[in-house]
Amino acid sequence: MGRYFYSEIDIKRPWHQVLAAFWQRYPNPYSTHVLTEDVLFREVTHNNHLLSRRLLTKTNRLPRWAERVFPAHMSRAVYVLEDSIVDPQSRTLTTKTWNLNHNKLMTVVEKSLYVEDDSQAPCTKLRREAWISSAVYGLTRPIQEFGLARLKSNQARALKGLEFALAKMDGETQVIISGDHGDSSGTHPSKPAPTQNPKEFV
Repeated sequence: MGRYFYSEIDIKRPWHQVLAAFWQRYPNPYSTHVLTEDVLFREVTHNNHLLSRRLLTKTNRLPRWAERVFPAHMSRAVYVLEDSIVDPQSRTLTTKTWNLNHNKLMTVVEKSLYVEDDSQAPCTKLRREAWISSAVYGLTRPIQEFGLARLKSNQARALKGLEFALAKMDGETQVIISGDHGDSSGTHPSKPAPTQNPKEFV
């Protein structure tokens, strides 16, 4: 069944600024676990959508109890694919990420939507959800709980990194972000299958 995560956050900045900051997030002092980012694919479609696929390399420190279970030589690097679609007409940025390795240990699929909120402009609403699963017999539950906790921690750091990029763009020291910094997390019956082509993403 796996674990499910959902949150909504309001970023008190217009969508075009948030979009620019999204591409300039790394490096930042809050996301030192992100080691590299490489663009694998980028295309503007006939309807003016920007499709991108990036490969991110991140560190993946295991909890102490897991270090006693899994081999010491197991790679601590996690390779993550990120598909994204920018729709300038609807003013939306949709992303999906999933890990390429350590899939038996844990699979994390995340989907985010950045959309302009006309009701309280200037504001961009960020909706995030994730599906976490594990195929390790006997350890599925603790691994999924660890994955959920790690996801929350990483998303908090990612948000601070976005704030940092926004502040850096215009010299400010703080960006107001409000909303549900917590989550609605629990068991969820299904998760989206990772896409194989950015054109099939949404």
